[in-house]
Amino acid sequence: MAGIATAEACDSNAPLLASGDLRVLHPVFTIYGQSRMFSGPIVTLKVFEDNVLVRSMLETRGEGRVLVVDGAGSMRCALVGGNLGQLAQNNGWAGIVVNGCIRDVDEINACDIGVRALASHPMKSNKRGHGEKGVNVHIAGTLIRDGEWLYADSDGILVSKSELSV
Repeated sequence: MAGIATAEACDSNAPLLASGDLRVLHPVFTIYGQSRMFSGPIVTLKVFEDNVLVRSMLETRGEGRVLVVDGAGSMRCALVGGNLGQLAQNNGWAGIVVNGCIRDVDEINACDIGVRALASHPMKSNKRGHGEKGVNVHIAGTLIRDGEWLYADSDGILVSKSELSV
């Protein structure tokens, strides 16, 4: 999928920014993975220190989508590791954005996907299966809805109500 530069998208879509149909996430994420630029329709998850739903979602065909995981900003364990990064790559996910931590950074950096997370943490998460799929999440100062579009590059992350064109 051809990428759209976030700076260019902001410059050329002032009316969408003004209306809130295009939103910029606060710059709090670290860049991981081989794909520094990625975009796609959003699938949302809301979990807390439990990655069972993350795995189950990444086991499905990604079809160029972006998994947005609201982990409540927890810094106590990782929600995505190297195995899940490889799973996401193999199943065709464009990227993963985690409002929380990842681990196995070297393994994730070898994967041909884009990953954004707050930090890395060596401890794995719980495995209870608690959480919600397809719900609105509030991450980095921005409301994100399932089915919206996410655009990420080295400059930042944008969320759009609909697919942007260049």
